[in-house]
Amino acid sequence: MKQTWRWLGILAIGAALQVGSGGLAFAQNPPATPEANSPPPGAGYESGNIGQTVPTEPTEAEPGTELPVLYVTSVEIIRSQTPPQIDIVRVTGLTGSQGWSSPELVPTYIGKPLDGILDLQFIATMPLQTETATGFVPVSAVFPLEENHAFRGVRVRGSENAIEVDQIPGIRTVRVVADGCANCVGKKFAERGQVAPGTPGVVRQEDLPKILRWIPPDHGIRGITHNPNRLNLLLSHDNTIIAAYWE
Repeated sequence: MKQTWRWLGILAIGAALQVGSGGLAFAQNPPATPEANSPPPGAGYESGNIGQTVPTEPTEAEPGTELPVLYVTSVEIIRSQTPPQIDIVRVTGLTGSQGWSSPELVPTYIGKPLDGILDLQFIATMPLQTETATGFVPVSAVFPLEENHAFRGVRVRGSENAIEVDQIPGIRTVRVVADGCANCVGKKFAERGQVAPGTPGVVRQEDLPKILRWIPPDHGIRGITHNPNRLNLLLSHDNTIIAAYWE
């Protein structure tokens, strides 16, 4: 799969080659905050009848498969100062857990985009097993652009957000406000809208990543879909979180 994506990347860039303009100005856009807590209406999620939020389309994957990184946190396009001048895309992001490897950037499609923005996916090799939730893990990757490319910017997509830089050189960063659940175990879980922000000893649904499944003690686990970008919470009878893991 990696070889296929790399082949697509070569075609995507080669199809858009033409003489570009120089320049060494460095642009910085103001930080923005991704909407990481609650999906908008029609975003493709539904609530199960046992208090679970699951994707409407299965995302089952085999171990060793490359999947999108959970969040993109920064996209920087750097222009070299020595000839031949080339542009390098440097991206940082967050995975939900340990165990992800070989992060890389791959083009989303072949050909020159109408808006002049190169569209990339930030992917990595998924963990081989279920991982305990210990907080988000930073990852990074780079993607060199061909000399004299025709792109005016870059858009990078993760699983839960995307960042666009519409000038070269340029940079944009975001702050992920979702809780990586490093300290969830032992606290009470509250579904959306039940508890005020900042309530001690409580983990609110709206503060967690939006692909979330919580499992009360008197319910089974529906389905066999394996999604390492989904956070799972096992609850006791009083809604205390007894385990938190990424499947």
